[in-house]
Amino acid sequence: MTFFRFSDPLDPMSGLLSLQRELERVFENSTGWDNGLSGRGVFPAVNVFNSKDGCVVRMEVPGVAPADITIQSHGRSLTIHGKRETRAAENGSFHRRERSSGEFSRSVRLAEDVDPTQAEASYKHGILTINIPKKEEAKPRQISVKAA
Repeated sequence: MTFFRFSDPLDPMSGLLSLQRELERVFENSTGWDNGLSGRGVFPAVNVFNSKDGCVVRMEVPGVAPADITIQSHGRSLTIHGKRETRAAENGSFHRRERSSGEFSRSVRLAEDVDPTQAEASYKHGILTINIPKKEEAKPRQISVKAA
């Protein structure tokens, strides 16, 4: 399940920008089918893929400080929370504002053969990478043959 929310009640343009995003979404999707919460334009974009050692989650979070990201695992779910602050320059204002700011939360369902308690996360160039290794019992084992 994915949750996301961006709002700044003090920003008078947020309602207008929200309307603009909705209109763009409608025109981009001329078929009328809703792509759901993982459709185009969802922040932050996330890719989940399997590797030989387990599972890798990569999330695009440019402008989010690593200290503002929390990762929680509960059973087979991995939830990433964060917050991106966007401020205008001192003594200035926005002329154009396209990058959303505020809090976000994304959840992904993990395969049964991975161990989220052993997960490791790294952050480089705006990409959060979470490596989740396979459980020991799920890893292939070499069985040696002894001569009798």
